[in-house]
Amino acid sequence: MSKKKKNKGKKKNWTVCPVTGRRVPPGYVYAPPGGAGTGLFAGLGRLLPSGRTEQFLVGAAIGAAAAYVLSDDELRGKLLASGVKLYNGLLGGIEEMKEQIADIQAEIQSGQGGVD
Repeated sequence: MSKKKKNKGKKKNWTVCPVTGRRVPPGYVYAPPGGAGTGLFAGLGRLLPSGRTEQFLVGAAIGAAAAYVLSDDELRGKLLASGVKLYNGLLGGIEEMKEQIADIQAEIQSGQGGVD
């Protein structure tokens, strides 16, 4: 008498999901938690026009706004001044972060020097 093994827990033809790394049945499609379309930029596609005419009109409006901004000396100066302030602020933040990293590295090195 031979006993048949039951394949009760065995999952045939299952694959590994590339996103989660879990074993999934054939034909499985990964759906992110919370459902599709719940991310930060989920509604962005609905804001953009779908037809060629609408796309042309949006492009023309953006181009007209850019031409106006670039032709107005006072407005262009204000925008450039704001851009320079933002750039300097970012550079200052980066320099501060570099100093903090250097301080941490110095503390680590001084701690390792006393162990010898």
